This record gives sequence, C-alpha cells and structure tokens, in this order.
Amino acid sequence: MSPPSLRLTDLAFAYPDGHQALFGVDLTIAPGERVALLGPNGAGKTTLVLHLNGILGGSGDGREDRWAGSVEVGGLRVEKRNLREIRRRVGIVFQDPDDQLFMPTVAEDVAFGPANFGLRGPALRERVDEALAAVGMADAGDRSPLHLSGGQRRRVALATVLACDPEILVLDEPSSNLDPVARRELAEVLLGLDRTMLMVTHDLPYALQLSPRSVVLDGGTVVADGPTRDLLADTELLARHRLELPYV
Repeated sequence: MSPPSLRLTDLAFAYPDGHQALFGVDLTIAPGERVALLGPNGAGKTTLVLHLNGILGGSGDGREDRWAGSVEVGGLRVEKRNLREIRRRVGIVFQDPDDQLFMPTVAEDVAFGPANFGLRGPALRERVDEALAAVGMADAGDRSPLHLSGGQRRRVALATVLACDPEILVLDEPSSNLDPVARRELAEVLLGLDRTMLMVTHDLPYALQLSPRSVVLDGGTVVADGPTRDLLADTELLARHRLELPYV
C-alpha cells in the first residue's frame, strides 16, 4: 500500500513568547483525498500548515525545543536533510497571489519553481504549458500578472505550484476576495485536479463544494473530523467553534 500523502503524529508547537499553538495534533490524509481544514482565527491552522514544508518544526532551525511529534509527506519525514524534496512535494498556494507572482510575465512566474528544482529547456517549457493549461490560462504566458483579474491571478498562482508537480496542494483561503464567476472557475479547476488537497478556509460552502471530508481545529487541537456535510449540519459544533454558514 502507498503511504499516506500526509501524516501528522502528536504534533505540538510553541512560539518563542510561550504561546502554545498546537497540542498533539494527529491527522492522516490519504492519496487523492480532498480535505478542508476549518477553524476560527487563532485556532492554529497557519501554524499547522507551516509545519508541512519545514518552515516551522524539526528542520534544523534551532526551534526543536519548542516542537514535538512528527510530520511525514508521502512517507518522507519533514526534517532538515529532506527539506528540498519536501518543498517540492508540498505546494502551498497562498491567500494573496502577490506572494507568488513577481516576474515580468506569467510564463516566467510559472517557470521559476521548476527551474529552481533543476528543470531546463524543452522539459521546462512543457511543464509551464501543462500547468497553465490545467488552470485554464494557456494563452496568458506572455501577459504581465499585473494586467490579470483577481481570479486569473489566483489561478496563475496555482499554476506556479502545479508546475513543481507536488504530491499535495495546500490552499490558503482560496476563495477569498473572489467574485462569484471567479469563485466558480477556480472551483472547476480544483475539482479537475488529480491531487491530494488540504484547503484552509473559513468559507464553509466552498469546503462543502470541494472537500468531502473536513477537520475542525480549535485551540490547537482537532475537535472534529468527518464528512463535511455532517459537520456543517451540526449547528452546536459550529457555534461552539465560532463557525457560521452564510445567512439565507
């Protein structure tokens, strides 16, 4: 059997000021699973995500005394000697596309990641073309990212990550600040990708649309894990953890 795409075992972390952000988190995501990570502000979601590619945690950065547990991506432990491969396997799409788009053209932005991992020549051009086609932006390679709409920029940011051929996509609030059309277009792209996904979001309808399973994190611990539809139907659970469905 293939190892899980992601396995967190008893993950705990405290910041230098003493604030304990994670308390023994256990989470396993199978290959190809789409999972939403839900929770109020301050629940520990961002801290958890930053452990997935070694930005925080046991990565030889001097912070091991504030970190405990383990993180594995595709069976490979997140630790200093594995960080290059881990960062190829875990593709994080940030909430703000400006954090990922900084080159003069879309194609150069998409090529930056795989080139950094050693891809060159026709293989690099092919990877860029495939990534842009996958997000519906095949004709945008020569355009400046500055001249794209918000939804187009979000899809190009996704393409910059797909071009590195990650095993798991981590999406930070993917639907934020998108109009209804851009929101739908991004959802169609994400549903068409054959990738393991972990989506961090406050957008509960988007979680329901894209993720059959959801995990609720609050106070640095997993407080619920199950089918998204079942969790969103539990009004007491949502109220207890400051999650709200849109008023209809």
